[in-house]
Amino acid sequence: MATAIIRFYEELNDFLPADEKKRQFSARFHAGDTVKALIESLGVPHTEVDLILLNGRSVPFEHKLRPGDRISVYPVFESMEIGAVTKVRPSPLRRTRFVLDVHLGRLAKLLRMLGFDTLYSNSYDDSGLSRISRDQRRIILTRDRELLKRSMITHGYCLRSDQPMEQLLEVLKRFDLSEKVKPFSRCLRCNSVLQAIDADQAAPAVPEYVARTYHRYKSCPECGRIYWQGSHWEHMKRVLETSL
Repeated sequence: MATAIIRFYEELNDFLPADEKKRQFSARFHAGDTVKALIESLGVPHTEVDLILLNGRSVPFEHKLRPGDRISVYPVFESMEIGAVTKVRPSPLRRTRFVLDVHLGRLAKLLRMLGFDTLYSNSYDDSGLSRISRDQRRIILTRDRELLKRSMITHGYCLRSDQPMEQLLEVLKRFDLSEKVKPFSRCLRCNSVLQAIDADQAAPAVPEYVARTYHRYKSCPECGRIYWQGSHWEHMKRVLETSL
């Protein structure tokens, strides 16, 4: 085996053991290994990486390693212009749509509450998630870094928190979505786009106090569920206003 010197920057250190965080260290690889293979062998999913510098020049994931190479690995850049170098990630998707793994049901509801197209089922397995992401061009959200190492996945994010509201804030910040929030527009149960209905239509199907208090309603054309902007949305709004 051969050895290279590697360093990961900023939030990529979240995936490393304590003795390898925020410093350069030696990493062993086999002859013929690519930069991508080495990075993922160290625990960092390729979907988290935006730029690789090898011996001072930018290289793609497929670049073959040589003994003694010095590698710097950077995360997705939010505000730094790096147009003169080779970004290894594909361009952002034209439409921001998500598919979530089986452990993120509460996050799926929160994303739908804010109007984001979000697929979720507790029957999805890793192969199914990967195919949906590839075929429908959706961003996978998961806490399973091994899932994000699958070669067919091009867009994904490994959530750091295990708390749904903190996860929501992570996603909004990571994908710069604060200006794209459209509350009260998707069904929390089935993800369909809601349609406005008259208060008179909604009245027989909602509690009496709701009918007296609220005047704007929407319904899901798929499952028939009726929605109104109640206290749950007001709480969400306060959280977003103080956190973003």
